[in-house]
Amino acid sequence: QVQLVESGGGLVQIGGSLRLSCAVSGSLTRIPVMGWYRRAPGKERELVARVAKTGTGIYSDAVKGRFTISRDYDKNTVYMEMNNVKPEDAAVYYCNQVPEIAYWGQGTQVTVSS
Repeated sequence: QVQLVESGGGLVQIGGSLRLSCAVSGSLTRIPVMGWYRRAPGKERELVARVAKTGTGIYSDAVKGRFTISRDYDKNTVYMEMNNVKPEDAAVYYCNQVPEIAYWGQGTQVTVSS
């Protein structure tokens, strides 16, 4: 079973940057599409970015132009660079396959301060 370990969250100022990492057990090459999801307080979990094996990223309108997703096959890790962070980006961020599998990691908390 694939295991996912997210890290890199923390406190970031509005307009600041953060890089999230997702360590994937096993070979990342066997997973066609990986994604970053987030759940903000009182909201449903949403998919904000996904990346195919080719490296092409697709983004939700909420993060397009500010977030960049990438995958490193050597490290079996998926990253998400968050730039120009906004208050509405505050959430717990998770990585998972797309479509998601039942297993979820613990997530990593992103807190946005003014």
